[in-house]
This record gives sequence, C-alpha cells and structure tokens, in this order.
Amino acid sequence: MTTKSTMTREDLRPNGGAQQRIRTPKTSEVVADKIRGQIVRGELTEGDTLPPEGQLMETLGVSRPTLREAYRILEAENLISVTRGSRSGAQVHRPRAEVASRYAGYVLQSQGTTIADLYASQMALEPYVVRTLCQMRNNTDAVAALSEHLEYLLSLVDGSRIEAFTRGVADFHLLLVKLAGNQTLTFINQMLLDLMANHKTDVMRRDPIDPETRKKRLLGGMKSYRKLIQLIEAHEEEAAVAHWRLHLKNAHARWAGPGEGERVVDALNV
Repeated sequence: MTTKSTMTREDLRPNGGAQQRIRTPKTSEVVADKIRGQIVRGELTEGDTLPPEGQLMETLGVSRPTLREAYRILEAENLISVTRGSRSGAQVHRPRAEVASRYAGYVLQSQGTTIADLYASQMALEPYVVRTLCQMRNNTDAVAALSEHLEYLLSLVDGSRIEAFTRGVADFHLLLVKLAGNQTLTFINQMLLDLMANHKTDVMRRDPIDPETRKKRLLGGMKSYRKLIQLIEAHEEEAAVAHWRLHLKNAHARWAGPGEGERVVDALNV
C-alpha cells in the first residue's frame, strides 16, 4: 500500500519544518573533526606530534590550504600548537579545563552573573563533597592528601608568599572535590575556582590589608581547614558538613559581601 505524503505548501515556506537548510560541512571542518576525535578519544595524547603536512595531505587527500584551515580551527580550540617554519608536525594538547573556564567566564559575564552568585555555587557543591568523604569507609588516603596540602599552605603563610597562597587555597578546594571521585563535579569546580581565584586577586589588589592582619586571617582559615580534616577522618558527617558550611559562609562574607557581591563577574580583567 502506498503512503501519501503529508507535506504541505506551508512546510516549504521560510520557517516551515522542511525549509530548514541542510549545511554541508567544509572539508577543513571534516579534517578538524577527525583529528579532534583522535585527541578526545586518547588516540593522540599530550605532546604527540602530527605527521608532516605533506604526509597528512596525501593520507587525507586534501590540499595544503584545507589542511591549514583545519589546523587553525584546532589551534583556536587549544588542541594543537603549530610552530611556524618548523618542519615537524603540529604538537597535540589534551583538552584543558582552563580553556573551558575562560570561556565559561565570558558566558557568565555576558549574562550579568554576580560575584555572590558565583560564590553561592560553591556553597551548593562543597558540603555535598564533604559528606561524601565522611561516608567513605576508608578515607585514609584522602585525609593524608588534604593534610599534606594544608602543611604546604602553612609554609606559604610563613614565607609571606601571598599570591602562591591564594592559588594554593584554590588548589585545596579543588583537591577536596577531586578526592570525592566525581569527575563531573571536579570539572565544574575547576571552572568555578579559576574564576574565584581571579576575583580574589583583584579584591586584594583593590583593597589591601596590612601584613599582620592578613597573616592572622590566613592562620585562622588554616585552623578551620585542619578541623575539617579531623572531622572527615573521624567520619563525623553532620559535624563536618555544618562546620564547612559555616566556614564557607564566613569566607564569602569577606569576598562576596555587600558592595562586592553585587559586582558582575569579570572574566576579561584577569
């Protein structure tokens, strides 16, 4: 039995269902897709070198301009780097969270996202992670890793290495989430922490405090870190979550309080 077509003239008009144009990808985009797929799947790893241009042109059956356009696409995505004039092939780079963080910052800034909004996301994420670490039957390795990083932070305070300390604090929060074992949360957290670290650096530049007051605050924060580690080690789930919520609340009052929290995320001034 023959089925009669149900397509109408309306479907063929602009904005009609069948009138949406089918875009044929350019050859350079197809080539970029092929190389990108090999990088993402791990067939090409960090530091690998692509074959010379002549060999790739022959293998893929494309012209030099097409191949170079594909390279420009991949360079813009930070997946390869090309040394101009070099006879060796392009160098491969794995996808990096920092690249996504930078772009995510642009998106948040374009949407008018506030500093308070940014820090509130940390409040939603980290207490869950703390609970997860407490629930681990064996969290010895996690406790050891957090304790080691805490000692590193204390050494930075003693050496008055404030910029390194600011980055180190972000790394502590990154480690905290990473140890919970959820890769998706780790990736999201990396983006948030990069933006927050940039913001903190900006605040310290705009509103400096005297060294003694700063050191006192930093050491107070480290005491809170140590208490968190102890509660995680003891599997004191509710106490650890409550402690960390209070810690974040106090920290956010400093970084995202009235007059600061209303500011829009600035991903350009980094």
